[in-house]
Amino acid sequence: MIYPKAIAVLIEQFQKFQAIGPKSAQRMAFQILKMPLSEVEKFATALVEAKKNTCTCEICYNISTTSPCEICSSSDRNKSVICVVSETKDLIAIEKTNEYKGLYHVLQGLISPMDGIGAEDIRIKELLTRLTDENVKEVILALSPSVEGEATSMYLTKLIKPFGIKISRIAFGLPVGTDLEYADEITLAKAIEGRHEL
Repeated sequence: MIYPKAIAVLIEQFQKFQAIGPKSAQRMAFQILKMPLSEVEKFATALVEAKKNTCTCEICYNISTTSPCEICSSSDRNKSVICVVSETKDLIAIEKTNEYKGLYHVLQGLISPMDGIGAEDIRIKELLTRLTDENVKEVILALSPSVEGEATSMYLTKLIKPFGIKISRIAFGLPVGTDLEYADEITLAKAIEGRHEL
């Protein structure tokens, strides 16, 4: 089916989002068309305001409304620990636990040769610069257990070791409430590997 130009452009714009294919973009476009004009205007305003009023923190590369961000400028945070994450959404997930009180470093991606992303394309150099601060005693790698996450973790470990800083990694394993029989082999292996003494 050939869409009117305005709808075709809208579908094309939605397809620019990562993991949004033609069918999802089409559904999103038609959802917008069903909304009252006032809601569409609010949606458009929210997009523009979010883009205009956010920046990247000059220290940790978190997305924020200020630079340095609230976490980097807080006197309540433990400045001796830096948790390395790939994206701001990972930082937010960790913050929601209310367990971690240190600083962060957002790589803004993972090493992925298949996608043409090398070490120089993410914020590794900036992390290493931060590690020259003698107050930093530990780096926690909180990267996904994907192939890209594993490759990035191994690469970072090799670069951080000469600093003499403790390197740890978040544990991976079974979510609470999961039956063992339904877990895949990789998840079970990670759960066994990340076990701790009681």
